[in-house]
Amino acid sequence: MVKKAPTGKLELSDDEWKKRLTPEEYEVLREKGTEWAFTGKYAHETKPGVYVCAACGEPLFLSEHKYDSGTGWPSFYQPISNEAVGYDEDNTLLNSRVEVHCSHCGGHLGHVFKDGPEPTGLRYCMNSVSLKLKDK
Repeated sequence: MVKKAPTGKLELSDDEWKKRLTPEEYEVLREKGTEWAFTGKYAHETKPGVYVCAACGEPLFLSEHKYDSGTGWPSFYQPISNEAVGYDEDNTLLNSRVEVHCSHCGGHLGHVFKDGPEPTGLRYCMNSVSLKLKDK
């Protein structure tokens, strides 16, 4: 059963997420996996639209904020709004990174780095499998 937590966030059991998501989506969105560079369907996508969370459909990024970072993952210089995404410290590798997740369902999207273009100087390096592109 889909329910909203008292905070307004979407909460599902692991079994419910497994029914809703493909195995690859589940690994990335719920287990914080990462797709291989240059394998995601949105790495070089240029169509206009809104990128939404693949798990819950919440709007996350606008296509006009997307750029080719050369990293092999879809990259954006800002989210659609400050409330769209949340952040957590990620110390799973030797250096600390900042994980980005969907504020609505908590799904893992990727990481943000301070080596992006102006106007923000940020690079939101996202997994294609965490996103779906919707027409505006």
